[in-house]
Amino acid sequence: MANSIRGLLDDIRKNRAIYLMVLPVALYFFIFKYFPMYGAVIAFKDFSPAKGIWGSDWVGFAHFKDFFQSYYFVRVLRNTFLISFYNLIFGFPAPIILAILLNEIRQKMFKSIVQTISYLPHFISIVVISGLIIDFTNRGGIVNSIIMFFGGQDSALMNNAENFRTIFVSTSIWQELGWSSIIYLAALSGINPELYEAVRVDGAGRFRQIWSVTLPGLIPTIMILLILRIGGLMEVGFEKIVLLYNPNTYETADVISSFVYREGLAQGNDYSYTTAVGLFQSMINFALLISANSISRRFSGSRLW
Repeated sequence: MANSIRGLLDDIRKNRAIYLMVLPVALYFFIFKYFPMYGAVIAFKDFSPAKGIWGSDWVGFAHFKDFFQSYYFVRVLRNTFLISFYNLIFGFPAPIILAILLNEIRQKMFKSIVQTISYLPHFISIVVISGLIIDFTNRGGIVNSIIMFFGGQDSALMNNAENFRTIFVSTSIWQELGWSSIIYLAALSGINPELYEAVRVDGAGRFRQIWSVTLPGLIPTIMILLILRIGGLMEVGFEKIVLLYNPNTYETADVISSFVYREGLAQGNDYSYTTAVGLFQSMINFALLISANSISRRFSGSRLW
């Protein structure tokens, strides 16, 4: 033990510049990610701000039982899973396809223009994005104009619960498509050009080169990002949901994070109950992350740890 500590101190002394660069990131995660975790104990207490975390009465798993037995349990669990699942099925391959297509473009100016345009939605405020979505899908909006052009009817699309998931997922893909492709473009730049020359000598065309060289070169990156994506399968940010949904669409739009926001802050201020709900969500994500990493390690050799 003493030797390990001495070795660590020696390493810090030799590489102090690198450790100083890491220090702000480490402090950020400790202060804003790890330190607040002690507050999760209120999920097992009847928390009162006046009594504090440790002074509040202990109730055990009562809040978890209340959530499991509530009317909202099945609804928010189903909606969270379905929206995340659709985002995974349709949204995860999209930046991979875009990165491959951009990699095949030889005109640098056109490639730069496409990249810039595809990156822009990521930098637009979520409030502005949500406002545009509502305006475009309202009666007389652009989307309804297109629907009417093809013989459809004008309607308030966002007031129809059946449309919410489709609109939410498709706009989420549009927002993050270009930005998410950056890491795949970086991985593509690391593929040895000699591999393409070798398959071209064997008579391979463009599609065969993509299948035999490009995709295998992307597999490690794809698997790591897929593991991380599965680890957050039950995580749907509440900001866009809250800005887009309304009582007419709660049946298909209300997810765990929006339920926690509404019950914990907007309405009841029931911090203990909503902390229990959030902790339950985190436990599911943790189990999914462990499972995805184990499966990936067994079948592809790529893993996070």
